[in-house]
Amino acid sequence: MNLGGILGSAAAAAIILMLTAGGALAHCDTLDGPVVSLAKEALQKGDVNIVLPWVAAEKEKEIQEAFDLAAAVRGKGTKEKELADRFFFETLVRVHREGEGAPFTGLKPAGLDLGPAIPAADKALETGQPGPLLKLIDEKVHAGIHKYYTEAREKKAHAGHNVEAGRAYVQAYVPYLHFVERLYNDAATPIAHGAGEGGHEGHAAPHPEPASGEPHGH
Repeated sequence: MNLGGILGSAAAAAIILMLTAGGALAHCDTLDGPVVSLAKEALQKGDVNIVLPWVAAEKEKEIQEAFDLAAAVRGKGTKEKELADRFFFETLVRVHREGEGAPFTGLKPAGLDLGPAIPAADKALETGQPGPLLKLIDEKVHAGIHKYYTEAREKKAHAGHNVEAGRAYVQAYVPYLHFVERLYNDAATPIAHGAGEGGHEGHAAPHPEPASGEPHGH
């Protein structure tokens, strides 16, 4: 499948939005996520370099110290190994999360439901086939736009009948614009690692005009 052709679809405009939601950040918190999985490998092989790409350069010393401490303790017994490993996992994930601008709220259990987007994103990288990922996003984007557009269009037809009808239009119009704007802004704005969980500025409510008038000042 031609990637350039696929990216011309509406799906491409929403990929960043879908993949930078809370689930993407939580992905690094789980015991079966990429950070902890590599931490286990690093401890098993005695090679801290395996996990260092997941933290900023200035944090390498902290991770090296945590790794050395865990390595020194984990060979003393089963309980000691469990505690040492847990300490290293938590330290690594915490430091990684700090680099994302996100808080560390503890390790999450394996098997956490992250929704379909994150597994699809990982699968695309594993297989080198982005088609299924883009199809998934494309379907959600089209369904969302169609839903909000249809509701706003239906309410617009009656907006000038009375105040209540005008208010109903406003209540459909604002979410419609917010949804479309969010998709566009997230697709048009480069994502920098460490941006954390940012938000978007809201809109003031539009002022419906009688009959065929269009709301202004959203």
